[in-house]
Amino acid sequence: MPLSPFALLDRWRAPAPDPARVAWMGGVAYAHRGLHGVGVPENSPSAFAGAIERGMGIECDIQRSLDGQAMVFHDDTLDRVTDHTGLVAGRTGQELGKIILSGSADTIPTLRQLLDQVSGRVPLLIEIKAGKRGHTRTSAQCLAVRRVLEGYAGPHAIMSFDPRVVRWFATHSPLTVRGLVVTEEDDKALPGMIRRRLSLWHARPDFLAYDIRDLPSRFAAAQKRRGLPLLTWTVRSPELRERAALYADAPIAEGAGVP
Repeated sequence: MPLSPFALLDRWRAPAPDPARVAWMGGVAYAHRGLHGVGVPENSPSAFAGAIERGMGIECDIQRSLDGQAMVFHDDTLDRVTDHTGLVAGRTGQELGKIILSGSADTIPTLRQLLDQVSGRVPLLIEIKAGKRGHTRTSAQCLAVRRVLEGYAGPHAIMSFDPRVVRWFATHSPLTVRGLVVTEEDDKALPGMIRRRLSLWHARPDFLAYDIRDLPSRFAAAQKRRGLPLLTWTVRSPELRERAALYADAPIAEGAGVP
């Protein structure tokens, strides 16, 4: 059966990875921001320890500190999960490392501390939060992560909603497995379809991390068929876990969605 023009363009603009390079990604459940819950904050050393104990992979988030350190933290501000306020990027790594995560004794870890804690025992997905930044800021964010990852031998990948981040790693760190995070939300019409394809072609990812609410998706299925592993987030219930098993290679789960 002849390939469609879009399929041919996908193969040219965003080639599928060597299967051996991404074989570790499937067949494992990833703990979304670690295995967190009451008394165990998201993206905390305790949450990561719980995931490691369960043999789960770990998904985490990265923000950059004022002095260029890769910090494991989801939001760009401190307000939601600490007793502090203000931008993460407005404080040094040393200052951030002293801030306690609400409801615990844990403090904000660096990516280096997380790598030392995991030490290759479970796979690691590192989501780089770029936000509405200029090219220089995005590059600095990527460079902060790459510097820490140099020499780390455990299975790991970076991923981002921002195709510029994924493309940066394709260009400057081609041995790092890289993924594009995708949500269709209410953007399923033709303009949204075009935007997703353009993001794919610009990013040149090795895998996709797809919003579970959008599965099944013709676009996601087409990329999966041609060899890009398909992960899905955030799986928060047994029902969503069943959907993930039908349409994806691995779930990124939390709460009742953890197997």
